Amino acid sequence: MGKIAFVFPGQGAQAVGMGKDVYDALPQSRAVFDKGDEVLGFSLSRLVFEGPDSDLKQTVNTQPALVTTSVAYLEALAGKGLKPDYVAGHSLGEYSALVAAGVLSYEDAVQLVRLRGRFMEEAVPGGQGAMAAVLGAEREALAGLCRSISEEGNTVELANVNCPGQIVVSGSQAGVSAVVERVKEAGGKRAIPLEVSGPFHSSMMKEAAERLAAELQRVTFNAPAVPVVVNVTASPVTDPEEIRELLVRQVYSPVLWQDSVEWLIANGVDTFVEIGSGSVLAGLIRKIDKAVKVIGINSLESVQAEL
Repeated sequence: MGKIAFVFPGQGAQAVGMGKDVYDALPQSRAVFDKGDEVLGFSLSRLVFEGPDSDLKQTVNTQPALVTTSVAYLEALAGKGLKPDYVAGHSLGEYSALVAAGVLSYEDAVQLVRLRGRFMEEAVPGGQGAMAAVLGAEREALAGLCRSISEEGNTVELANVNCPGQIVVSGSQAGVSAVVERVKEAGGKRAIPLEVSGPFHSSMMKEAAERLAAELQRVTFNAPAVPVVVNVTASPVTDPEEIRELLVRQVYSPVLWQDSVEWLIANGVDTFVEIGSGSVLAGLIRKIDKAVKVIGINSLESVQAEL
């Protein structure tokens, strides 16, 4: 029997109505949403279940909504006897992973990501930053193109290394536009601008990271029950203080998702359990390695069926 990794999705996986089935059916999942409403001081659950989508898409709302939904599905799994050997999350999903590993309480995590979302939105004035998904380019070639465009005065950097042939770039509007126009220079097929409210995971987020660092200092970080494979280094971390510091760096550093999944597979993981809304990570993991098993826990049905 190989090892199991629990993985948690990030921004982009949200959907109005997510988590409603486990909220209605399972008291332990309902308690997560109720606790979120209480600690945030507004009805996050109503926003998640009823929308509107335009409000749910705002980073300041999306981040606590996704963490809450992931933790509600995680609680739905409790008592099923499924225990991970490792946990990991994509960008924002790292906070859900830290709750799963016992590093952060849900209450602290949901408040932190609400602030993280606000700081990220406020770091760069609207319209000045952008992101785009680049398809078909090699990582080194794309990094080289980003460097040459940045040297011309228009910041653009690798933001998410998701899977072979899918890398997201982030930076100034002009920098990202230049990548979209010149993508073929890096061997890419095309680049698709993303609907986001800022240049996430780029150096333009350093102000947001500094503001988040102050908030992270106020929160207790426990030693993880299982190793957390983090975005910044794509390697396992077990020291709570190192995890705290890496969450600051994560805001302006690339998300090394492909590298993280490859590390997990190289270290014996053959089953990935994606916990939360949608199936974005399942798709990426299959593109990284078709041989591994991916289970999606994103509905009441899946909670009951898979286990």
